Amino acid sequence: MSKDLRIILSGGGTGGHIYPAIAIADEVKRRYPDAKIKFVGAQDKMEMEKVPQAGYEIEGLWISGLQRKLTLKNLMFPFKLMSSISKSRRIIKDFRPDVAVGTGGFASGPLLHVANKQEIPTLLQEQNSFPGITNKILAKRANIICAAYDEVKRFFPQEKVKKTGNPVRQDLLNIDIKREEAQKFFNLDAGKKTVLVLGGSLGARQVNQLIAEHADRLKAEDIQLIWQCGKLYYEEYKTYTEGTVQVHQFLNKMDLAYAAADVIISRAGAGSVSELCIVGKPVIFIPSPNVAEDHQTKNAMAVTKNNAAITMAETELDDKFENTFFDLLKNESKQKELGENIKKMALPNATSSIVDEIEKLIIRKA
Repeated sequence: MSKDLRIILSGGGTGGHIYPAIAIADEVKRRYPDAKIKFVGAQDKMEMEKVPQAGYEIEGLWISGLQRKLTLKNLMFPFKLMSSISKSRRIIKDFRPDVAVGTGGFASGPLLHVANKQEIPTLLQEQNSFPGITNKILAKRANIICAAYDEVKRFFPQEKVKKTGNPVRQDLLNIDIKREEAQKFFNLDAGKKTVLVLGGSLGARQVNQLIAEHADRLKAEDIQLIWQCGKLYYEEYKTYTEGTVQVHQFLNKMDLAYAAADVIISRAGAGSVSELCIVGKPVIFIPSPNVAEDHQTKNAMAVTKNNAAITMAETELDDKFENTFFDLLKNESKQKELGENIKKMALPNATSSIVDEIEKLIIRKA
């Protein structure tokens, strides 16, 4: 394959779209150190910060999603779209990519639309069990769609879909041997149960309120709690750090947090679900109801239907959480069953499989 390989990646708006794109870029660079890689994102979104931090160039488009009600932003959308398509044409003309890769989010729409028009091979990476509107539109002309869930075959041309899984952190592949290191890192007692609570980088209000309500019982039952409450809520909840409860704004050592946990409570973003399948621990998913097309509930249910996790809607927490959670903590056989079943759903080689598909597109084009 040519040494001057050129790949353009687009996706963003949330970490769920950005981090898979960075993982794909890293694997391309590992295989082809001389490859030229460029990212395209939305000019006011988090990818403009995260991608350069990962060591890659990025150009921003003046694009944003449609709101669900009539707003000034919606009235501006046609102008933003035309501007973004025009800039995408210039970027593609200047960069001359061999392949264009989209990982979802509105920024990938104009870029991959232009790539398709110019007959540049395109690959979509769909993280969720229910695809977003951008990937649904782009799928008609994409060459390959790399998916994490069988459920997406209902929405895409089946002959294009390859089940690869979602790219995940490679340091999660061997957490089984990190248990002792994790207990030392978090200053935990090896003889006590440990619960890990994950609300995402910004945090999740309902999850934090739930844990605050049960913090006294957790302490009373001597259960160790690693509580990642998020940036937005740290000031409010940091005072709960006492005894067996520790509150964190972020968890920089996610591999050790997973390794320390006996039971995990988590949101159900696509990346989190994919990671938790590899981790293989019993999980209670509390999906966020505030995401487009209720993606998180669909992601969680795709696991739960295989008896591989427990899913609870925010509206069920008052009635069901306490009994379900404390029963699970006491039920070793149920923990083992859920952990083993979720592990069966893991696709640990996702990033490598996606780059294999990119290589096939380049060979086919040549």
